[in-house]
Amino acid sequence: MRLRVEFTTEPFDLDEAPAHAVVAREVIQSADLDAVDVGPFGNTAEGGADAVLTAVDALLRESLAAGATRVSLQVNVIEGGEK
Repeated sequence: MRLRVEFTTEPFDLDEAPAHAVVAREVIQSADLDAVDVGPFGNTAEGGADAVLTAVDALLRESLAAGATRVSLQVNVIEGGEK
């Protein structure tokens, strides 16, 4: 099964990326995922279910430890993905 995760961390800072946002992006970019797109207001990543779920666990733990007060995420099954 393939999954897509979309996430944001808060609080926002329009002048400089907060530590929790940097940590979250580093976690996702270093994970074993097939497609990663990071942006100032939202981030997405795709991959096999195990890789995405492992990355989400690390994302939550590390961004909260770095000062995030809220993490919004959505996980979707990608139609036609690997079984």
